[in-house]
Amino acid sequence: MNTRIISYVISNLFKLMMFLLLFPLAVSVYYQEGLKLSMAYIIPIIILGISSYFLSNKAPENQSFFSKEGLVIVALSWLLISFFGALPFVISGDIPNMIDAFFESVSGFTTTGATILPEVESLNKSIIFWRSFTHLVGGMGVLVLVLAILPKGNNQALHIMRAEVPGPTVGKLVAKMSYNSRILYIIYIVMTIIMIILLLAGGMSFYDACIHAFGTAGTGGFSSKNTSIGYYNSAYIDYVISVGMLVFGLNFNLFYLLLLGNIKQIFKSEEAKYYLLIIFGITALICVNIYPTYTSISRLIRDVFFTVTSVITTTGYSTVDFNTWPTFSKTLILFLMFSGGCAGSTAGGFKVSRVVILAKKVVREFKKIGHPNKVVNINFEGKTLDKEMLDGIDSYFILYSFTTLILLLITSLESDTFLTAVGSVFGTFNNIGPGLDATGPTSNFSIFSPFLKFILSLGMLLGRLEIIPLLILVSPRIYRKRD
Repeated sequence: MNTRIISYVISNLFKLMMFLLLFPLAVSVYYQEGLKLSMAYIIPIIILGISSYFLSNKAPENQSFFSKEGLVIVALSWLLISFFGALPFVISGDIPNMIDAFFESVSGFTTTGATILPEVESLNKSIIFWRSFTHLVGGMGVLVLVLAILPKGNNQALHIMRAEVPGPTVGKLVAKMSYNSRILYIIYIVMTIIMIILLLAGGMSFYDACIHAFGTAGTGGFSSKNTSIGYYNSAYIDYVISVGMLVFGLNFNLFYLLLLGNIKQIFKSEEAKYYLLIIFGITALICVNIYPTYTSISRLIRDVFFTVTSVITTTGYSTVDFNTWPTFSKTLILFLMFSGGCAGSTAGGFKVSRVVILAKKVVREFKKIGHPNKVVNINFEGKTLDKEMLDGIDSYFILYSFTTLILLLITSLESDTFLTAVGSVFGTFNNIGPGLDATGPTSNFSIFSPFLKFILSLGMLLGRLEIIPLLILVSPRIYRKRD
């Protein structure tokens, strides 16, 4: 294993973290929050600077690395940024307990949006900003950003992209990975700026517009208001954020095709079609199911569409408490929690592409009944999927199910109801945020012990990185000189 390149990339990650911490520091200075709040960012910056210097102060001669180095880099990086991201919460005193702060930091960077805070409006403004800013940073992937700013466009960095960007495959937009990362981030930032402008037009302050644009772009869901988006009670804001969540749940490669003017290719995206079909189909089903509880059809459609886009994109913003909906609607919500958004988006979950491919595999088995030797290919996005890809999806589904079961068993030890346990696991492992019952949209995760908060923090990381990198990190075999 090339440990020098691992140290070098993490060293650059620390330098990036130092730069990112300047943003909440600037917010703290602007709002005159005092020296203590400034030190909440200055101290981590100093620690990161010293750590970066001792890790690697120059690029190694051998910069080659392969899949195992990429997986280790990703796992270590996400654990370390979550730890350092928690320090401002602890030092400021806003979240004095380190486990609670780690949970909040992991939730931010993984764009989960789950929280241990009973209310947020009493927090310092720079802390609220940092909390939501982690969504923006983690949405596209912190290492994707590192790759975008590294001077060399090492194509072996595809191993990092594959480990960090969610979905069954990672495609390159252009030849060099550094250019690929820059294109993704430019699209991401421009779309975030557009969200800020649209929210400003809806009457939000610049500060609140930034907070909620970060949560929408990263599909995270942290808000500066205790009642989330419901605070504004604005049809315009609800629809702007609903459409924003929907858009950020799409594969970002589609936006690059849009820039190239390749509209036909966009409309050929099979995953996008199923993604939109699920959103509008389930919106219609829930509307029919809860129609008797509403007096206004326009408000019914607005609330349901917002909730469906929020859950499937794993954002977690809320305008209503879906805990009060009938069982049928809550069952559909659970399916959305499982499904998640598109591959290559900022959304979490199992991913629509995998759900569609698994469904096609079931259909194939039915077609082969009575004709066991019949060859039935599975096509997706205009391509015939090979056995390696199909086996990989099967393996991930088994691993996903097994991990969910383990987390569910552990969480059930501290849950009053089965629905609370299921909702908590789905809400964290699928990076959604709110769960069901005791951890629903109007509740939080403070009810759990420090031990379970730590386990659910690991669950959020497992979900964001799609399990394998963290498992590889604790595998003794990966550190052997020869495999």
